[in-house]
Amino acid sequence: MKKNLNYNKTIYACFIGYIVQAVVNNFVPLLFLTFEKGLSIPLSKITLLVTVNFAVQLLVDLLSARYVDKLGYRKSIVLAHIFCAAGLIFLTILPAVIGDAFAGILISVIIYAIGGGIIEVLISPIVESCPTDNKEKTMSILHSFYCWGHMAVVLISTVFFKVFGIDNWRILAVIWASLPLANAIIFIFVPIAPLLKEDEKSMSLKELFSKKLFWVLFVMMLCAGASEQAVSQWASTFAELGLGVSKAIGDLAGPMSFAVMMGISRAVYGKWGDRIKLDSFMVVSAVICVISYLCISLFKSPAVCLIGCGICGLSVGIMWPGSISKASSAIRTGGTAMFALLALAGDVGCSVGPSIVGFISGAFNDNLKLGILSAIGFPLLFTIGIIVCNKIIKNRKKA
Repeated sequence: MKKNLNYNKTIYACFIGYIVQAVVNNFVPLLFLTFEKGLSIPLSKITLLVTVNFAVQLLVDLLSARYVDKLGYRKSIVLAHIFCAAGLIFLTILPAVIGDAFAGILISVIIYAIGGGIIEVLISPIVESCPTDNKEKTMSILHSFYCWGHMAVVLISTVFFKVFGIDNWRILAVIWASLPLANAIIFIFVPIAPLLKEDEKSMSLKELFSKKLFWVLFVMMLCAGASEQAVSQWASTFAELGLGVSKAIGDLAGPMSFAVMMGISRAVYGKWGDRIKLDSFMVVSAVICVISYLCISLFKSPAVCLIGCGICGLSVGIMWPGSISKASSAIRTGGTAMFALLALAGDVGCSVGPSIVGFISGAFNDNLKLGILSAIGFPLLFTIGIIVCNKIIKNRKKA
């Protein structure tokens, strides 16, 4: 009977879920200058919003390993979307109601960050549980939707602000909030399969922590996040400084091109993944990532640097979804705890990567090229992780 259920609707809802996460992560940063001028909030406070958003998501990643299974996947994913919608709607209300605009925005960010964190933890295992062929392909397509969502947020918001004026940002926030509300309703009705078979029991945290293979995969996820964000976070700066263009054009030439290339990489594997060995694709991607870092760091030409940024987006696309797919097949009974901890590792990497780039750059008189060069160890370590992971799996099969 399970096979007759339409799990395609579940997968489509998961695709929308990653677009929702792109909205909550990327919409508010577009309003930073508006908050500064319109609500008289200093930029020193506004930049704290990004830190709080990802800090809350990290905390949710950690707590999800213990509590999501008790609540259940359906209730958890529906609540996640409601939190996202509520946070976006409160963004338009609380700054005026509370009286302290920054406090109102901060509370709203915390609310939608809780939803974003739960979505990140649950979407991958929900897709993994669906009875579909070649899960690696589906996982890659799934993660490409975050890239398309990121692009949609920037482009649609930019057009809206141009046509209706940025003073009407509250209307757009409510419009974006309708997306998680609609998807919450969809998740109430779509079929959700159990992650494990009836005769299987998920590992405890202690059992997971005792496995060398888990820690190798954990490091791979950390390197995937770091490799991605080490360049992505600085792509706009490269475009602005190297080409001497405005921030709006810099955002399109830098982060947007990075997101497009990363989405293309994931979509390509999603389309032809059944013909490509995942390990080979990941190793080649990591090598190309190293080459892109070298292009950015060692060449003086701004055009070459921008091409390097685009190539980097193309190369890191498979790292995150590929690591999750590898973990799913290598540790079958890892359960929700494994997916939550891998999401935690990826988010830590997303924070560590750009931080190291910034620290090294600052130590050498804001030399951003040296900062990027210092992060080359992440794709190299990712490659080593694949080799070690395969060796452990091979020895396990022999035993």
